[in-house]
Amino acid sequence: MAKQHTLAALLDIMAQLRDPDTGCPWDIEQDFKSIAPYTIEEAYEVADAISRNDMAALKDELGDLLLQVVYHARMAEEENWFDFGDVTDAITAKMIRRHPHVFGDAVIKGSDAQTANWEAIKASERAEKQKPNALPSVLDDVPTALPAMKRAEKLQKRAARVGFDWPETAPVFDKIREEIGELEAELTAGSDSDRIEDELGDLLFAVVNLARKIKVEPGSALRQTNLKFEQRFRYIERMLAKERRAPQDASLDELEDLWQQAKTEAEVDAP
Repeated sequence: MAKQHTLAALLDIMAQLRDPDTGCPWDIEQDFKSIAPYTIEEAYEVADAISRNDMAALKDELGDLLLQVVYHARMAEEENWFDFGDVTDAITAKMIRRHPHVFGDAVIKGSDAQTANWEAIKASERAEKQKPNALPSVLDDVPTALPAMKRAEKLQKRAARVGFDWPETAPVFDKIREEIGELEAELTAGSDSDRIEDELGDLLFAVVNLARKIKVEPGSALRQTNLKFEQRFRYIERMLAKERRAPQDASLDELEDLWQQAKTEAEVDAP
């Protein structure tokens, strides 16, 4: 079936929306900073559609995410910095450059070797961008705007490339236990909120380290747990609603009993 609309049509629509004379007032007022939160939100909505295996939603969410790219490219074009064609040209060149075994003569066997080669090429690209007389770091270019959990993971991966990493998981568990103890000590001592926040941050960083070591994406793991919590709590609400009661009308013991029922029911329904 022929498609009604093309990428060229979407680019034209964005140009019309941003037209200072005839465009949409809201779209005209936006800039990179005001649009950035929407870009992040759309990326999360793509991930959510994937987690739910909802292909119809994924199609729509990918379109919303593409619109964000088109939006940023249009604003840059208005300032004569670059346009959408430059964006596609840059990413195409990058993919060719980072896959010499596909688009060149290099021979790379296995995904692990490919990952190592990919990172080596990225390191070379970072070195080329390095400012004169600046001390290079393996942590360069890890975006500060990343969600904290994802940034922690990336920082750890970068440090691991130069050997700053435990070879096994046992020391990571020891570190987690150590951080729990330090956090508990600060709470027992009645320390100020800054100290408690600092120790909690150390604990979360250690947990991210464990996730990395066992090859689990921590954000994905937490999203699944959020979903599980939501399903179980909604079960509690449904059961209490049958008695014309709300969660705040039940005792903690009653809520815990219903929580355990929700867990059992989920296990029975599991494939």
